[in-house]
Order: sequence, then structure tokens, then C-alpha cells
Amino acid sequence: MSEAGPNNGHRPTDANLRAAQDSMLDGLGQLSDYFGFSKVMGQLYGALLLSPEPLSLDDLLELLDISKASVSMNLRTLEHMGMVRQVWVRGRGGRRKYYEAETDFWTIISNILAGREMRDVERALHVMDDNIERLSNALPDMNPEDQRLAELYVERIQQMQSLFRFAQLIITTILSQAGNTDLSNLPKLRSAD
Repeated sequence: MSEAGPNNGHRPTDANLRAAQDSMLDGLGQLSDYFGFSKVMGQLYGALLLSPEPLSLDDLLELLDISKASVSMNLRTLEHMGMVRQVWVRGRGGRRKYYEAETDFWTIISNILAGREMRDVERALHVMDDNIERLSNALPDMNPEDQRLAELYVERIQQMQSLFRFAQLIITTILSQAGNTDLSNLPKLRSAD
């Protein structure tokens, strides 16, 4: 691996810069994994975010030391989520593709919430509606013991529906406010050590 400096996906020569880069890539990988995405996705996004210029697939391979297939697949997913974009780089001919990170974090949050999270909530609500309808229609044909259990199921599913509808309201509210909030005005929070 080259130690040529921060450009083109190479590791910085300064030990403090390398430590910060390694820590960020590891932390974003863990955060990505926590939210149900691949760890590589977080590392790729971090590498692009910390790079002063767009990086190619080969740059990312060298920097992260992961397989070409994994880089390629995860970059496509990041592109689809709006977290990275393919860019043209003047003076770097050939067929090589270059990528840069989206740095508007509200755009990223909005894309993720409007896409995956909202779909998951809507899917869960649909499943709950189907089950309530199924049980309600079948209730008259059940024996008394099964009727009591079906009524309990319906009651508990309806309670869960309330929670999911509240989550849907929160997501919708966040999405409507996303473009109107200036993150630079938020106070910096310090962790309690």
C-alpha cells in the first residue's frame, strides 16, 4: 500500500491523520452494521467523505483492502441510497469511474427515511391490517376459547399499530423539516466522560 498522502485514496503519512482516518472508517463501519447495512458500506462512505477528491474503485480497493466485488456491490447500494455519486474527473481519462460522498446529511437522512424506513413501516402496518381483518372475519366460526385468543391478538396488534403509526408520523415530520433545518446552528454536544 502506498504512503503517498491523502489524494487518490492513499493513506496519509502523518500518524494522527492515519489514526483519525482508521477510527472514522471503523466507527462508520460499525454504525452501518448497527443500522442493518453492511459494514463495508460505512467504510466506503467514510473513505469518500474523508477524501479531498473523488476516488476510483481501485483507490477504494487499495485504501480499504477489500474485494473488488464487495466494493462494487456496496458502491451501487450507496449510489442507490443517494449517499455517493459517480463523478467525472478532468484529466483522468480512460473508463475508470470516480465517486464522491454526499455531504448534505439531511439529504442522506431523508433518502433513507423516505425509502427503506417508510417502506418497512408501511409494510408492517399492511401485515397488521391483514391479520386483524383475517381474525375478525374468522371470529364467528371459532370456538369460545379461540375467540378469546383471537380478540387478544386483535387488541395487541392494534396496540402495535398505534406505535407504528406514531413512527410513521415521526418519519413524515422529520422529512418535512429536513430541508428547513440548518445543522450548523445546533449546539455541539460533548459526551460525559
